[in-house]
Amino acid sequence: MGLHPAIAAVRHGVRRTLADLDPGTTVVVACSGGADSLALLAGAVFEGHKAGLRIVGATVDHGLQAGSGEHAARVVAQMAGLGADETATARVHVDPAGLGIEAAARRARYAVLDQLREHLGAAVVLLGHTRDDQAETVLLGLARGSGGRSLAGMRRAFDHYRRPLLDVARADTVAACLADGIEFWDDPHNSDPGFARVRVRQRVLPVLEDELGPGIAATLARTADQVRADVEALDALAATAYDDLAGPDGLPLAALAGLLPALAGRVLRLAALDAGAVDAELFHVHVTALARLARGEISGEVQLPGHVTAYRDRAHLRFRRTAVAG
Repeated sequence: MGLHPAIAAVRHGVRRTLADLDPGTTVVVACSGGADSLALLAGAVFEGHKAGLRIVGATVDHGLQAGSGEHAARVVAQMAGLGADETATARVHVDPAGLGIEAAARRARYAVLDQLREHLGAAVVLLGHTRDDQAETVLLGLARGSGGRSLAGMRRAFDHYRRPLLDVARADTVAACLADGIEFWDDPHNSDPGFARVRVRQRVLPVLEDELGPGIAATLARTADQVRADVEALDALAATAYDDLAGPDGLPLAALAGLLPALAGRVLRLAALDAGAVDAELFHVHVTALARLARGEISGEVQLPGHVTAYRDRAHLRFRRTAVAG
């Protein structure tokens, strides 16, 4: 009996993602105990060991549900049983103030994964997002009017993170687990309609499939890849423009005015990030406000996430740290 197609799809995505790593390299696989991440871990162990890589399974306990500690312990045992060379678990405190549960949990999770990667000396961290997650991200970005960056969806790789399963359907990760005899956990949050992503998954995508035909998730994911290429090209042009314009006095307003709007907005975003603005919280509304301030359409200052203030100073747009009371 041949290899199950779902297992083959997972392994193919993993093999392609790990192809540039040298033998002996440590790879961390983030694992929640769900079908996506367990299929990813199983694939990483199989492909990684063939390539001489050290595979570490890591699970993060967000402490958001009763019995989360016991669940984390079960995931650790599962990861070891699947052949991970080492396992790690960490509990984080999720403070949703000003962010919401999802965003706060994401921030805490990435912070601890960064710490684990550094502690273990790992080259990369693998994440189990699938093609369906990508489709949901594109629809959410479209609904929020968040621009090309959101429509481009999740990146296949960023910093030390990689997503091997963006071309693999969620149904295939479930099928891969079933074929491999891997028991997986269904997170209750994944069925809670209080989350916008769950409503997209349970209600919006099925309607689109019914009305427009099957394959919508794959089409949306393909659209994300196409938009991502355009976004990255504009980002590269903007990075060059920013390097040319940025100086000790800030950004020259006259030169900014001479840029195409798509480039000017990106230059302003880069300047805000350089000044200390928080990337994950710097939204289109902030960049639009910066552009209006640079054009003189509004006066005063623009407050940015991360305690950064933008202001006009004669012929330049400048940034400073925002004074925080107390």
